[in-house]
Formats: sequence, structure tokens, C-alpha cells
Amino acid sequence: MLAGDIMRVETTGASWQTAQQDRLGSSGVEASHTMAQTDADRMEEFRSKINRVGAMKGIDPALIAAIISRESRAGNVIRATGGWGDHGNAWGLMQVDVNPNGGGHTAQGAWDSEEHISQATGILVYFIGRIRQKFPSWNADQQLKGGIAAYNMGDGNVHSYEGVDERTTGKDYSNDVVARAQWYKNNRGY
Repeated sequence: MLAGDIMRVETTGASWQTAQQDRLGSSGVEASHTMAQTDADRMEEFRSKINRVGAMKGIDPALIAAIISRESRAGNVIRATGGWGDHGNAWGLMQVDVNPNGGGHTAQGAWDSEEHISQATGILVYFIGRIRQKFPSWNADQQLKGGIAAYNMGDGNVHSYEGVDERTTGKDYSNDVVARAQWYKNNRGY
């Protein structure tokens, strides 16, 4: 794999705010696992694409599945909009930022295509590399977590490992994604 071992990355899981998407009575790792499980059957539709892209990009397929779970609930929240989310500013299963004042990416492929998953995973790889350069003293697992946070908000917003999520959506993006990835790895064999 490109960086770190998702199973060794420390996580506090989902914030209360994120857990309320599913009206859960708890937050933390348990909430992240519950949300991953909710999306698991829908995720099966994309398993072969996820596995191929993971192998091609050197990223754990469980991490790709976790981002798909977090960003689009395995496509559930964007099917009706033809793949668009965030008020037309994000595209596809992994919600690539197409806003010219944000990520400025061009949508590639259909919203649920291997091409889209490959594009988005390439963006993740880019941010892991940026975090690796920015924080060379962090270990590989910390750099992986920082790259996940940067995928959500850009590497310029990652200032410390302790505050890795302080500027992410829900203030928990990397922690929630890591917990979901660990669930997919342990329970669905990604």
C-alpha cells in the first residue's frame, strides 16, 4: 500500500453531528461502524471497481469504500441528483470538488464509474503525498490520516496531528473515515 496501514490508524470515529445523519444515539467509533454497516449492501455494487482502483493506485480498498460511505452513503444520497452533491459543487460517489473556488476539478466519468473512483482516489493519493512532504516526522499511519483529512479540506488546513480534523466537515472527517474503513476491512473483507 502507498502509505500506512488503515488498521493501525488511531481513530475517535464520528462526531455527534455526523452521527445525527442517521439519528444515532451515540457518536464515536460505534457510530461510524453503524453507518458503514448501513451502507454495506449498497457498497457491494461497487466492490469490483473499488478493488481494481485500490490495486492500481496502491490504496487499501477499505479506505476507498469508507470515503464512498462518508461522502455519498454508497451513492444513496446522490442517485436522485444524477451524482451531484454539495449544491452542485461535488461529483460522484467520492464527491470530487468541482467548485472553481474549491478543488476546481473536472468531473470525470459517470458518477458511479471506475473512472470517477480512479480520479477521486488519485486526488487522495496526491494529498497523502502533500501531507508526507509537509509532515516528514509523522509516521506513515499519521500521514495517511492527515491525507484523508486533506482530501476533505485541502492540505493547507492540516496544521497538526492532534488537530487533524479541526477544519474538516463535522470536525471528524478523517476519524470517521478511518473507523468506517476498519469496519469494511474487518467485516466485509475489503
